[in-house]
Amino acid sequence: MDEFLKENSIIVFENKKIRRVWYENQRYFSIVDVIEALTNSSIPRRYRSDLKIKLTHEWSQVYEKIVQLKLLSSDGKKYLTDCANTEHMFRIIQSIPSPKAEPFKRWLAKVWYQRIQEIENPELSQERMKELYEQKWYPKDWIDKRIRGIAIRQNLTDEWKERGITLKSDFAILTAEISKATFGMTPQEYKEYKWLNEKWKNLRDHMTDFELIFTMLGEKVTTEISQQEKTETFEKNKKVAWR
Repeated sequence: MDEFLKENSIIVFENKKIRRVWYENQRYFSIVDVIEALTNSSIPRRYRSDLKIKLTHEWSQVYEKIVQLKLLSSDGKKYLTDCANTEHMFRIIQSIPSPKAEPFKRWLAKVWYQRIQEIENPELSQERMKELYEQKWYPKDWIDKRIRGIAIRQNLTDEWKERGITLKSDFAILTAEISKATFGMTPQEYKEYKWLNEKWKNLRDHMTDFELIFTMLGEKVTTEISQQEKTETFEKNKKVAWR
């Protein structure tokens, strides 16, 4: 799935930003962000520490399910942050005395329900993406290409998985090979070329129509060659990506 969908993203509850991240096929939410949204605390991290002690003593099972994942901070860097999936976030919310707790649980349930709908009907996900791009004033023709590019990218990553590619770093290397063959630059070099210095900025969201077309062409052809030749090693897949 395209990083637009699966990487760090933000949702908003009553003007409070909640960071979330895709991890092990589940959506995880920043606990400190939820605390701030529910309590309006000026020191949510201190509140988080007190809650952690409470969970340790009262709800050890919930505490054990909390994981630390890297989330983007306001300074543009990623830091390890306590996160919980939807199920355990509901349990944590019950430990926070706040009149916003019930409205937040209903809101969270709605967010999760939307995700289930998207899994069952991927077209809904595409429609929501279109709406987000429209809100950012992207032209319709560009949006159509961007959405099409996401589908082609998904087909490519699925094909790589079929060929035994599993590591995120290997996906990045193979993607870089396609980019170098197409544009003469790796994605990171291309971001620097376009002055996209902030890590959270998505290169493809700043491509022109032609750049999106060439990117789609490179990834589509890579998928077709791989399907025909059924390459089984990383080095062979790397050569296919370059071709």
